[in-house]
Amino acid sequence: MTRINFNGVDRDMTADEETAHAIIIADNTARRAADDKAQAAQAAAKKSAEKKLAALGLTAAEIAAL
Repeated sequence: MTRINFNGVDRDMTADEETAHAIIIADNTARRAADDKAQAAQAAAKKSAEKKLAALGLTAAEIAAL
């Protein structure tokens, strides 16, 4: 059993509390992975856009100004 401090009382979690805790941890892990994936996709899209703008002849300063 996992220990929990509830209202200043240290005790074991009930089975229901452990199940709920495991679900919350799994959900947070999935959300973090999705956020990391979205950030990586956004960074890749930005880099691709900057590369395309540079190919059109824009300078680094012009691209940064956009």
